[in-house]
Order: sequence, then structure tokens, then C-alpha cells
Amino acid sequence: MNSSHANKMTILNKEIIQQTFYKLLPQHAFRNPVMACVWVGTVLTVVATLMGSTSLGFGLLLTLILLVTVLFANYAEAVAEAKGRGQAASLRQARENLMANTLTDLDSSQTPELISANLLKKEDLVLIKAGEIIPADGEIVRGFATINESAVTGESAPVLREANTDRSGVIAGTKVLTDQIVVRVSNEAGHSFLDKMIALVEGANRQKTPNEIALGILLNIMTITFIVVVVTLPFIGSMVGIKISVVLLVALLVCLIPTTIGGLLPAIGIAGMNRALKANVLAKSGKAVEVAGDIDVLLLDKTGTITYGDRQATAFYPLTGIGMSELRQAAMMTSFADPTPEGKSVVSLAREMGETVQEPEQAAFIQFSAATRLSGVDLADGHQIRKGALDAILGFTEQDIRNNIELKTRVEQVASKGATPLVVAANHTILGVIELSDVIKQGIKERFALLREMGIKTIMVTGDNPLTAAAIAAEAGVDDYIAEARPEDKLACIRNEQAEGKLVAMVGDGTNDAPALAQADIGLAMNSGTQAAKEAGNMVDLDSDPTKLLDVVEIGKQQLITRGALTTFSLANDVSKYFVILPALFAVAVPQLEVLNILHLGSPKSAVISALIFNALIIPMLIPLALRGVKFKPASALQLLRRNMLIYGVGGVVFPFIAIKLIDLMVAVWI
Repeated sequence: MNSSHANKMTILNKEIIQQTFYKLLPQHAFRNPVMACVWVGTVLTVVATLMGSTSLGFGLLLTLILLVTVLFANYAEAVAEAKGRGQAASLRQARENLMANTLTDLDSSQTPELISANLLKKEDLVLIKAGEIIPADGEIVRGFATINESAVTGESAPVLREANTDRSGVIAGTKVLTDQIVVRVSNEAGHSFLDKMIALVEGANRQKTPNEIALGILLNIMTITFIVVVVTLPFIGSMVGIKISVVLLVALLVCLIPTTIGGLLPAIGIAGMNRALKANVLAKSGKAVEVAGDIDVLLLDKTGTITYGDRQATAFYPLTGIGMSELRQAAMMTSFADPTPEGKSVVSLAREMGETVQEPEQAAFIQFSAATRLSGVDLADGHQIRKGALDAILGFTEQDIRNNIELKTRVEQVASKGATPLVVAANHTILGVIELSDVIKQGIKERFALLREMGIKTIMVTGDNPLTAAAIAAEAGVDDYIAEARPEDKLACIRNEQAEGKLVAMVGDGTNDAPALAQADIGLAMNSGTQAAKEAGNMVDLDSDPTKLLDVVEIGKQQLITRGALTTFSLANDVSKYFVILPALFAVAVPQLEVLNILHLGSPKSAVISALIFNALIIPMLIPLALRGVKFKPASALQLLRRNMLIYGVGGVVFPFIAIKLIDLMVAVWI
């Protein structure tokens, strides 16, 4: 994600200052009930002061402090929103003044019509040549090309996109570097991927998360409770001969209600989505970010996530009575039309070993699919050649593995090494086995161990046979695995885990992954994948890196920990303020309350002013933490709770005493 614009933002940016004051308008101020109380208290204080309820200087000073408190809360939200607008500005630059060469059909001989990209409609066909910018989101329906997606992802390395594969999706604003492609537009104007990103990062579509709503309700209940307490104080005070001015009641209320977390709550929510986008993950809602932090089960594809996903043919093993050349030639015949890296590697290895067979004419090629789990070719002379998973080939040849001990042994030998065995057959005769080797990603086992510490279960999903799957699962350190998996197996696994009350996350990029992505609590779709997958998931990884799911979990947990830590700190320092302002209000009339004046502040007036100044200043002091997030260290829920209670609970009680005492020493000089 290109964030240079955002990086140039300063804390005194003109736009931020304007927004800070603009949010003082009632229609904005009353969106946050806690800070709305401070806003109303500011108005009441200035009115009461002008009516002679307290001395003019003291009243105006309290009014100014309360106004600054509201402004600081507005400033926190404005800074978070400005970061999003900075990211949106760089996104807008990627789509300005785009034009499109439209086609009426896939006939390559027609002359394209040049129109503005804003006039494109869903299902339109667009021809894009090397050096041109892709004008709209869509799927490649003809050709292949290398594409620079840095305008959206920030990654300068070009990527390959090809028709009729799971990497056929393209995004408006990215640039074609080589060759030419025909793209079928997948969205109406104004509803493109970039449009959605811009709306999300600007906060226009930000929905409050369930945790945020629950916390908001709690803060509102606390605020209403303290309002009732403060309103009844004058009646209680009159019974013991104490008269409390409106100005002091407002000061007491502001110190009692949770203004710190109330002022920072909107900024924390916005910052969570910004952190996800900074990691090049587009979350379609704030809820998705937080749910990631509560995930119980991770469903991970082996290829590309746990392994590098670059399986290459490394050896041929013919069965007894079958020549090596016969096996290699048959394997080549099944792989000529196979667009997968594995298929291409079979042809490459056979050629390296001296085979020169050419692609057959008038042959019907059978494409590999997740359902059949095999591919091959039907020759003009009636011969049928197939390669695929063991059970698929046994089904094709109508053989029983119990009758072919040599095949079973060879498959198990390949699988026990963590490699993938592909079986080759011609008609009803099994010729031998191809070995496909892949490599476990460095550091992946350690990351799974950390997830296990956090109580997250990892399940590897693979199309490999059970023996290969078990070997790789053991090497990678996952908790469980699903072997010989089909798309419907993923969906069934997700539903089974959810039936036990667990939250499940998964990664997908193909159209066949869409049902499972939609069913999962967190569905992370690859940017390079199909449009169906991206629409089904509630997150999109712009880097198309399947391991990003692990980062998403950490971002979600950081979001939850940040809100929890700041809430703990806010409520803890409210307790300290009680011990400051209550003795100041009642110590003169009720000497017994002097025992609560543990700070021995200069005077009741200086105590009130010091508490309110601290109450105002603590908001901007915590803005960097709210935006950056509390540093996340993988640990169990109990360990995280203890850590937060020690740092933000105990610290939240102790720090205000020290700060208010220092402020009082300075204030006492002037009062």
C-alpha cells in the first residue's frame, strides 16, 4: 500500500485542526455520549459562571479546561481519520483519467472503441496492452500478462495474471507490463475494488464492532449512573449544610465519567482498520479485524501457506515391466495442456532426461480439477492416458490397491519423504509414479507454536494422500490435517468447528473456495484470485500471501488488547481522580473526609483544576498508543490479562496521583 501521503501528515496538519473544531458542532458532538456530557458541561459552566455561581476567573478557567478536553477527544478521532484519508488519496491517484479500449466480443480482428473508464459497465470487454493502466476490476478472459500492482499493494515486483486460472483477477489502477489481455468488467462504475477501499479507509463505511458497541453501552450506563449521582448530591449536601455550586458539580461529573476511553474509542476503531491496511489487508469491516483476534481455529492450505507452493517433478519411478522412457513419455503427454507449475515441471524434467516427444495432434486434453483430482489426454487412436492422485487413478483403471503391492509401496515411499506422488496410467495399465517435491517455509513451525500458545488450533488442508499429509503436518507442526481434501471438505470442516462454538478463519483464492470463505468467520481472499473469492471473503490480502492469515490474527488480537488496555487504564485513573476531587468538595464541611486527601493538595480549587487538567492532557498523551496499538506478544489469555492489569491497571491508579500532585504544585503558585 502506497502510504507516502499518509507519512507526510503532521500532528498540526491544517485539515486535522479544522476537523477538530468542526466536530464541536452538536450533530457531531452528540455521536459520542460520554464526550457529549463534557460538551454540555462546558456550556453549563460558562453559563453558571456568567450568572455568578462562582468567581469569574475560576469559572472561565474550568470552562477552558473542559473545552480543551472535548477538543483533544475530537483531535484523536481527526488524526485517525486523516491517516485514512491520506491512504485514500494515494489510491485515488491510481485511477485518475483512465480510458478503456472496449470490445463487443472476443473476436481479435475488431477495432476497439476508446471510452472513459467511468462509462464502463459490468460484463463489458476491455482490451489492455503492455504499458496501459487497467481501467476497471475484472477477470482476464483471454491472454496473460505481467502486471505491476504497486499502485494498490505497494509491492513493486510484477505478478503474472492469466485467463482460466485462479490468478485471473485484476484491479483498476494497476499497470500491464508485458503482452496484452482481454478483461471482462466485474463491477459497475463506482463499485470497484478501489472505490470500496477508499470508502473504507476514509471511515465512510466503518461499522462499529460488537465489542466496541458493548463497551460503548457500558460507558453510557456508567455515565448515566454518575449523572444521577451528581444530580442528587446537592440534595444530600443540603441535609448536612453543604452547598455545592453548579461549576463544581460539572467538574465532579467530568472526573467521574470515563472521558479518557470515551474520547479515544472512535480513534481506536479507525486505527484498527488502518493497521490492517498498512499490512496490505483490506478488511471489509471493523468487525472482521476484531473477530480475527478471537479466532479459535485456522484452516490453512498446505500449498503456498505452509510450503512454498512451488512443487516440482523431481523423479520418475516406473513399475516392474514398464520402461523409464515409456513412463516419461506418458507423463509428458498428460502434461502438455496442464497450465499448473507441477504439470509444466513434469514436461521440463522429462525433456532434461532426453525425451523429445511432441504434443499430439487431434487430441482431447483433460484439465485437472479439484473434483476429479486427475488430468490427461485422449489420443486420436483411442488411447487414454491419465496422471493424478492414487485413488483417482485406481478409480480410472478400475484396480484395487490390494492387488498392486509394488504401487502401494512406491507411493508410501514417496509420501513418507513429504513429497507428493502422482500416479500415471495408460488405458487400464498403471505405468508408475512421479515424485513432486515441495519445501516447508522457514519459521512456519515456530509461528504455529506461538499460535498454539494463544490457544489457536491449526488445521492443514491438502489434496495429498494421508501419508504425505501426515509427514508434512508433523514437519510443519500443525495440530491436525485433512488429506485428499476437496472444496466441500473445507466447508464441512468449518461447519463442524463452528457447531462446537468455535470461530474459524481460512484462506482461499479460487471460485471453488467461495462457499467456504463465505462460511468462515474470517475469510481471507487473495487479491490475485477470482472475483467470486474476493466477494465471498470479508478480508482481501493485496499481496496474495496466504501466510498473511497469521498476521491478520495478530492484528486482530492487537486491536482487542489495545482497547482492553486503554479501557483498564481509563477506569483505573478515574479511581485516582475520585480521591482527589471528593475531599476537595467536602473536606471543609465534613472534616472526616480529610483522611481521603492522601495527596495533601494545595486547596480545593487547585485540586479541582489539577484533576481536570490531568483529565484533559491524558487524552493526547494516549493518542499515539491508540493509533499504534499496544505491542502484541503471543501469550495465553490469562497471561495477557495479568500483564495488562499490572501495567495498565496498577499503572492507571498510580500515574494520576503522581501527575496530579505535580500539576497541583504548579497550579498552587497561581491560585
